[in-house]
Amino acid sequence: MSPPVDIHLNRRDLMAGTAAAALTASLPGALRAQTTAAPLPLPKGPTTTPVSFRINGAETAIEVDNRMTLLDALREGLQMTGTKKGCDHGQCGACTVMVNGRRINSCLTLACMHEGDEITSVEGIGQPDEMDPMQAAFVEHDGFQCGYCTPGQICSARAVLDEIRAGIPSHVTGDLTAPIAISDAEIRERMSGNICRCGAYANILAAITQVAEDQA
Repeated sequence: MSPPVDIHLNRRDLMAGTAAAALTASLPGALRAQTTAAPLPLPKGPTTTPVSFRINGAETAIEVDNRMTLLDALREGLQMTGTKKGCDHGQCGACTVMVNGRRINSCLTLACMHEGDEITSVEGIGQPDEMDPMQAAFVEHDGFQCGYCTPGQICSARAVLDEIRAGIPSHVTGDLTAPIAISDAEIRERMSGNICRCGAYANILAAITQVAEDQA
């Protein structure tokens, strides 16, 4: 006579197994068959792409994974860590850069999509010994605390003034037939995609306003 089989089954395994069995049994025959089918084959083809673009005025070539975001290409591939990774979901604005004169969230676009593009990151705006007026205004008005969001804030702030001068309306623009005034409401609305978790919004507004007045 065979010895009894020693089975160790805890409550969690029992409940998980019971639930899986019940779900499979409740499926129609066709769907039940699909759950046991072999996995789909992975797509064939190259997994990396050579990309050439101009970043901060310098021609740059890099081989990138087809799934790599522009943000990761900058930070990991090119060691340009000024652009920050915040939410990685396009919700905080910390990764804002300029592409062909327009600001974008670099975490939401693939690097391989930017062949031949002109890209400007915070490193191309100014350096500690030669700051851009917007950077200097942020320092003067204490437009940052921890500073993590500041590169994206500065890239967006410069773009905001360019957008207003170009006549690009926002949700708070009243008269679409007249030149757009640079107002607190316009700046706040256009900067709303850049989150400062330290709450330095009033100081950021003051910095942008000063630059706008100086350039008027």
